[in-house]
Amino acid sequence: MKGLVVENLVASVEDVEILKGLDLEVRAGELHAVMGPNGSGKSTLCHVLTGKDDYTVSGHASVHGHDVLSLDVDERARLGLMQSFQYPVEVPGVSLRMFLEEAAAAGGREARPVDELADQFGMQPFLDRAVNDDLSGGEKKKSEIYQMAVLQPSVVLLDEIDSGLDIDAVRQVAAAVNELRNEDTAIVMITHYNRILEYVTPDRVHIMMNGRIVESGGPELADQLEQGGYEQVRKRLGLADEPTSEDRPTPVSELFTDTPFDV
Repeated sequence: MKGLVVENLVASVEDVEILKGLDLEVRAGELHAVMGPNGSGKSTLCHVLTGKDDYTVSGHASVHGHDVLSLDVDERARLGLMQSFQYPVEVPGVSLRMFLEEAAAAGGREARPVDELADQFGMQPFLDRAVNDDLSGGEKKKSEIYQMAVLQPSVVLLDEIDSGLDIDAVRQVAAAVNELRNEDTAIVMITHYNRILEYVTPDRVHIMMNGRIVESGGPELADQLEQGGYEQVRKRLGLADEPTSEDRPTPVSELFTDTPFDV
């Protein structure tokens, strides 16, 4: 199947399970929103799929039918798996244009025209500046979506793309996400709130709690969640409260670096 398939995914740090048998299927051409409270494992799902260290992992995850859990980070990227980050990092000395040209060449994938899409995404002023140098939060996140549009990944993970943005920036980022959507790309958009869903209509909404997806539905599920909150979902489904941060160890790499992966 074209797209992303996750089956019975389990991920642990030390002796603590974070993902506890998670299942998710996103076909090419679909955008799925994954919502959940802090500590439910949403970002861990992204880290595990893209190959971050620190986790003990079992289960199955595939991109276009190719198992990815046994692959290195760069091999997963070459299959077309790409993630945006909550806190995009600056890359001094490397212009956005240079980065995109080198990334396209290294990935062996056909890239779309850098300048043409820069006009479309409003990124022309930033092409010859260092990646994310002196950009606002909204500009950084719009830049990441622009990078995806150029590099044409087939499976996209948007990890809290609306985090820390004001309402105008949310609209701009949402417009960029809508530009990214096409029949060949599967998109997973992780978010705490439904405000970005006022501008991006998902095909499916999933509620994630305690390391599992506990409920799925159409866009109306996000509206119900906004009205009743996660506590109402817990009561309706008979679920226990999420573990506190004291119950869950933080991977060492997340304590000492803002970069996506340790070197």
